[in-house]
Amino acid sequence: MARYFMKRVGMMAVAMFFIILLTFVIMHAVPGGPFTGEKKLSAEIEAAMNEKYHLNEALPLQFVDYLKGVVRGDFGPSYKYPGKTVNEFIADGFPVSAKLGGITIVFVLLAALPMGICAAVKNGKWQDMLVMGLATVGVTIPSFVIASLLIYFFALKLSLLPTYGIDSWKGYILPVIALGGYDISYVARLMRSSLLEVMGQDYIRTARAKGLTELAIITKHALRNALIPVITVLGPMIANLMTGSFVVEKIFAIPGLGIHFVNSVSQRDYTTIMGVTIFYATFLMVMTMVVDVFYCLIDPRIKYD
Repeated sequence: MARYFMKRVGMMAVAMFFIILLTFVIMHAVPGGPFTGEKKLSAEIEAAMNEKYHLNEALPLQFVDYLKGVVRGDFGPSYKYPGKTVNEFIADGFPVSAKLGGITIVFVLLAALPMGICAAVKNGKWQDMLVMGLATVGVTIPSFVIASLLIYFFALKLSLLPTYGIDSWKGYILPVIALGGYDISYVARLMRSSLLEVMGQDYIRTARAKGLTELAIITKHALRNALIPVITVLGPMIANLMTGSFVVEKIFAIPGLGIHFVNSVSQRDYTTIMGVTIFYATFLMVMTMVVDVFYCLIDPRIKYD
């Protein structure tokens, strides 16, 4: 097991290097720069700013210099907000996004797993068609459309919930539903198909022949194996939700990590773009590795050499 994880960490380091390199190249290939805007600076001021942040150096030298900072855990200063560093943006934004994402994950699992199980158990019946119909709608409608509809009906028309901010528990309801709509639909469909496949296995027929009830067969025998595909997608899903949804955070004016990334892209704030991308990629790879550990806990047959 230790050897396997050491190999994974090495692969993560290599992948991270190429992610940093690719992001750096694409970012600098885009026309303009962090000090290019509607209000044009004089040539002297722009040259001074480029010199201050070493943007006048050759790109390979800039990349090596930035890479040294990343190794030290320093993502550098923000080009657009003097006195603020990218590390501060992440430290301020990630807890907000993580809290919203954590609540959304619990909501997704509590809703999607029972829906998928119900659809599989009632395969071909009206319950199955209802769940699959709702899941299809949830997969096809983008989160920003769901968010807009929720705001229109529950905030503007009914005045039941706030339109922005998360100052109270009511402020979390609409963002959580908008953020979790797609994932509920996807996980419910995945749970249904996985459980149906497991229920057709020979050991399930043996359990039925022994006289076990359907409830006992599902909870004691089928559910554990049926959860493996769900856990596979759980790692990336947790990373996506906990690092912030760019669109949902923007719509509901939530000061999370996602809104910092959106602002940095529109303002060409190079260091913030790089820092948030690296943080997200690292978090995603760590969650994927955690999922591999859960494989062993759920299915003892899975071994890592």
